[in-house]
Amino acid sequence: MGRHMNHKELNDLLVGCAGVLGLAAFVGLILAPAWTAQSRVWERLAAAVLSLYVLVALAAIGAVGALVVIYVST
Repeated sequence: MGRHMNHKELNDLLVGCAGVLGLAAFVGLILAPAWTAQSRVWERLAAAVLSLYVLVALAAIGAVGALVVIYVST
């Protein structure tokens, strides 16, 4: 029989999977279309930088939402 995961290991696994899936969604839905829509290298780099700005904004919104949930639940 296999070994069962404890709560911390399960939490770490779920956080890791969510991070990988979130990053894959960002690349597939935001970064790749922004990159391929431009033809010049400097335009592609500018689109990538602006896409990273969007990633930071989405991460900040998620962090604030998580903090609100934690604050309200305590």
